[in-house]
Amino acid sequence: MTIASNLGFPRMGQHRELKKSLEAFWAGKITEPELQKTASDLRARAWNEQQARGIHHIPSNDFALYDQILDAAALVGVVPKRYKSLPDTGLSRYFAMARGHQSQGIDVPALEMTKWFDTNYHYLVPEIAEGETFALSSRKPMEHFQEANALGIKTRPVLIGPVSFLLLAKKDGAQLLRLLDNLLPVYEDILSQLGGAEWVQIDEPCLVLDLSNEARTAYQRAYERLAKVAVSPRKLIATYFGALGDNLDLACSLPVAGLHIDLVRAPEQLEAVANTLPKDRYLSAGVVDGRNIWRNDLDASLKQLQKIAAIRGTDKLIVAPSCSLLHSPVDLATETKLDAELKSWLAFATNKLDEVAVLAKALDAGHTDFPAFAESRNVIQSRAKSTRVNNPSVASRVKSLTGAMSKRQSAYPSRREAQLTLNLPSFPTTTIGSFPQTADVRSMRANYRSGKTDAKTYNTFVASQIQEAVKWQEEVGIDVLVHGEFERNDMVEYFGEQLDGFAFTENGWVQSYGSRCVKPPIIYGDVSRPKAMTVEWSAYAQSLTKLPMKGMLTGPVTILQWSFVRADQPRATTCQQIAFAIRDEVSDLEKAGLRIIQIDEPAIREGLPLRRSEWKAYLKWAVECFRISASSVQDSTQIHTHMCYSEFNDIIEAVGDMDADAVSIETSRSKMELLGAFADYKYPNEVGPGVYDIHSPRVPTEDEMVDLLRAAAKVLNPNQLWVNPDCGLKTRSWAEVKPALVSMVKAAHRVRAEL
Repeated sequence: MTIASNLGFPRMGQHRELKKSLEAFWAGKITEPELQKTASDLRARAWNEQQARGIHHIPSNDFALYDQILDAAALVGVVPKRYKSLPDTGLSRYFAMARGHQSQGIDVPALEMTKWFDTNYHYLVPEIAEGETFALSSRKPMEHFQEANALGIKTRPVLIGPVSFLLLAKKDGAQLLRLLDNLLPVYEDILSQLGGAEWVQIDEPCLVLDLSNEARTAYQRAYERLAKVAVSPRKLIATYFGALGDNLDLACSLPVAGLHIDLVRAPEQLEAVANTLPKDRYLSAGVVDGRNIWRNDLDASLKQLQKIAAIRGTDKLIVAPSCSLLHSPVDLATETKLDAELKSWLAFATNKLDEVAVLAKALDAGHTDFPAFAESRNVIQSRAKSTRVNNPSVASRVKSLTGAMSKRQSAYPSRREAQLTLNLPSFPTTTIGSFPQTADVRSMRANYRSGKTDAKTYNTFVASQIQEAVKWQEEVGIDVLVHGEFERNDMVEYFGEQLDGFAFTENGWVQSYGSRCVKPPIIYGDVSRPKAMTVEWSAYAQSLTKLPMKGMLTGPVTILQWSFVRADQPRATTCQQIAFAIRDEVSDLEKAGLRIIQIDEPAIREGLPLRRSEWKAYLKWAVECFRISASSVQDSTQIHTHMCYSEFNDIIEAVGDMDADAVSIETSRSKMELLGAFADYKYPNEVGPGVYDIHSPRVPTEDEMVDLLRAAAKVLNPNQLWVNPDCGLKTRSWAEVKPALVSMVKAAHRVRAEL
């Protein structure tokens, strides 16, 4: 019988129950046992849901209170020295590593955070010291397996593989691989203690990357050693997000019972893997998209499975999503307001489980006489024929694209001269855009959207919030102001709601990091801008002050990356459509008197293909789309962009090619390490290295910020430097933001005086 499998399930809950409990726990409103009760209820619900939908291999230990890589670090005892003064009881140390800690005389920042491959999920980067000793320091995989067992559900525990764990940690990967022999005894111990499980899933996503010879040798050494564990479950190595490529022979030779591959992102590898993997091994075929929300073309997926079966038979074939369903919303049934036709095109996590299960049944049955197949065919035809998908005028505009549309009038040195009329000091201070979204702000917006509050009352409220924010920024001495974005729900959703070609869900939440969830828009058709989106509030804010006010926009690549994108045309084409819409908004902001316009592109690095050989083609269209959006303005208008959690060494030439007048970046957790890429490249434009880590409730001191700015000034020309937080401030409270920004301004004044 073909096995129906899943690699991981969303953690937050259908109604973000985990988010709410986490934030209540951090605020001291609930106890740790109450938080853990929410977590165990969510796990039980997920296991039962998967069993009820016909999944045979159900994952456990895919649940994390904050992040799966942080859990892996805690499992093997990787705790940086600065956290060891905190008690190793309860969740204090765990959440200090995730969020920082600032109380009872102990002040420590959080671990660095970066993107999980090319997704919008962020993981915490383990810090591994030279000569690190590892020890089994948690029983979470065993406890979750037993927890499910007590419910009568036999699960497949999930572990982050030892080689990927080291490669994803902080420090040079080759250096850390030397610690593999120290780490493997912990994995041997874990596998021995999981002997009651039939299978264990070991995630080794780094097998789809460009690997060094040291890494390849490490994989061989690791799995040859783990194969010798006397009492151990069968091991399934899981890869996802790309093709094995030149690592195919390596992956297929490892002494494990099975291999999972992603046939959504990399369908081209099907025959090579099916032929190369020894016939006594199980092949797990990821044919249902774990990262998007479109219903599966069941006939096409079945053909893939039949092709594998023709090569290998079905007795060792596993059907699965392409990757963990962590990246999908939970359940489409909760969407009561979506247009019926559009809703029929979609599948959330639970629906994807149904698709996996019916594909396994159809393969075994040798026919497609299941209602799901007829529904799938109807959906494919419905989308292809729908008039809502294609807009001829949008397609015509994209076809008319010329090289001049992606170039500013003059080169940067001339623009810099023209922008001196802004009269900014050295080390000018600003913020990234948003200010705290308080309970009052969220409540007023929710009431307005639901019709409980009229437009006049709502607009008066937003205006008052902007007035207070502008006045406060002037009082504390910030040089370039923002209006605070009190009218905006999310930096992508807000724009998508005003663009044609987008649709929105009520409960389509996915985890971004920790308790932070986002509700990605759905791009189902051609994109255009019916009217101005931000001009009214931005112009109003500028009217309140003589200081420069930034117009705040989200860039085309980020809107693309942080949406569920249509799959019926190239992503580059959809991005160009969005770029033209943002270009129109930039032009209107300039006409309304905004002299500084920020076009945020935090997702450009995130979208980078996992294989270096594919970078050039992606960066060409991604950079072009940013430049299309930014290039309609006069030289005297200053274009900013914001990029966070990026390994700039990888894309520094592309950042230069974007040709923004100023780029702000996340650097506080890395202590300005990222600036080395800008210095080596001799980046000519202006840079705002973040001095305030906004992803932590910790309030940095003035001295810390001064030290960071001094460090930045040693790497870059002081005349290039701006002073700003790492990112927007919407998730923080005013009690944290106000003292932090006051200290930031004082730090800028001190360094301004010094340099």
